[in-house]
Amino acid sequence: MDSQKEALQRIISTLANKNDEIQNFIDTLNQTLKGVQENSSNILSELDEEFDSLYSILDEVKESMINSIKQEQARKSQELQSQLSQCNNALENSEELLEFATRSLDIKEAEEFSKAARQIKDRVTMASAFRLSLKPKVSDNMTHLMVDFSQERQMLQTLKFLPVPKAPEIDPVECLVADNAVTVAWRMPEEDNKIDHFILEYRKTNFDGLPRVKDERCWDIIDNIKGTEYTLSALNFSLDSSSSHLNLRVEDTYVEWDPTGGKGQESKVKGKENKGSASVTSLKKHTRSGTPSPKRTSVGSRPPAVRGSRDRFTGESYTVLGDTAIESGQHYWEVKAQKDCKSYSVGVAYKTLGKFDQLGKTNTSWCIHVNNWLQNTFAAKHNNKVKALDVTVPERIGVFCDFDGGQLSFYDANSKQLLYSFKTKFTQPVLPGFMVWCGGLSLSTGMQVPSAVRTLQKSENGMTGSASSLNIVTQ
Repeated sequence: MDSQKEALQRIISTLANKNDEIQNFIDTLNQTLKGVQENSSNILSELDEEFDSLYSILDEVKESMINSIKQEQARKSQELQSQLSQCNNALENSEELLEFATRSLDIKEAEEFSKAARQIKDRVTMASAFRLSLKPKVSDNMTHLMVDFSQERQMLQTLKFLPVPKAPEIDPVECLVADNAVTVAWRMPEEDNKIDHFILEYRKTNFDGLPRVKDERCWDIIDNIKGTEYTLSALNFSLDSSSSHLNLRVEDTYVEWDPTGGKGQESKVKGKENKGSASVTSLKKHTRSGTPSPKRTSVGSRPPAVRGSRDRFTGESYTVLGDTAIESGQHYWEVKAQKDCKSYSVGVAYKTLGKFDQLGKTNTSWCIHVNNWLQNTFAAKHNNKVKALDVTVPERIGVFCDFDGGQLSFYDANSKQLLYSFKTKFTQPVLPGFMVWCGGLSLSTGMQVPSAVRTLQKSENGMTGSASSLNIVTQ
């Protein structure tokens, strides 16, 4: 009896697994069917656009030829009309002279006849009829009609779809995961010169099943990749307590105003140095093309221009910087302030920001500033210039930094409404910067650029994700 139950349970388990496999296969088929329908519609639309473009070119050529023919017709008609008018005048004068000569033959007196004959001779000598060229100045041939489209017709008749290239093969040896960055490398099975660019699809997921069927996370797309590898990276940083004002208490991604003078900071500085040094070591192993991972800074490895524990912010510059320098790529992070926070700023700054400098009051820093003390203000600041923002201060602020594109934008992290955008040209690496007084800020880092932000920025997304699919676009 027990053995029969065990056997039945094994059968049930086998059937259940098979049912799951069949269901997953059905999901895959449905997904593939949907993809076939969508792709065929897209191809039909693209085909219409291509032929519309050809029709447009032909219409332009036709219009140009029609104009040429009309211009040639007008020119030749004018020449022939002018020549026709001259001939008519000459004929009229010649007929008048002929009539006069005929009458002169009837003159009987010799002297009068001689006089008339001389007049006729002089008039004949001067007559335009004898000076006219009795040949048309232009021909009736319309040379612009002599066009041969036989070669173009043959070319159009040979139009065919390009053969679909073979799928690229992922090269596991060249792929690399390091320091919150994923490098995906691939190769083509054979040389194909008709490939214009690649499209990389990826998403963050911990699901091990059929990733293209399960829709718990949306797919992100990176278009127009010209090479055969790409690095996905995200800005995953902490606050650098070695740079912070003594009146700030810093713990990784949290900073709080501390009027007691920041007791116990030095032990945290040492731990931060060790963490930063290890990150630099892992980064040196990979310097591939694409969007590189931002380089971590540390007291032991940073250049002399970067502040250390002996060069904290001081005075009224209640500031702390991130421990990760942005040297390229697009990055996004979010900041949330305590409800009772009196004053804070969020932005970026060059490493050379002076220890007495406040965010937004120099040409080396950009930020938005919130003031809830005495009067409520919300403004963007740079180089000591202030731009008041007529929007409600959001609960969380999203920061988008496009280093290569020279853009720093701030968003309502919930609604993705654009708050303000700086357009500049970064000449040095920048560090995330924060100022806080009478309150605290918490950070969320290592985030991919939201699709809504990426759409608004009209730029490529190079953030962290798991590369799971690779498409090819041919030209």
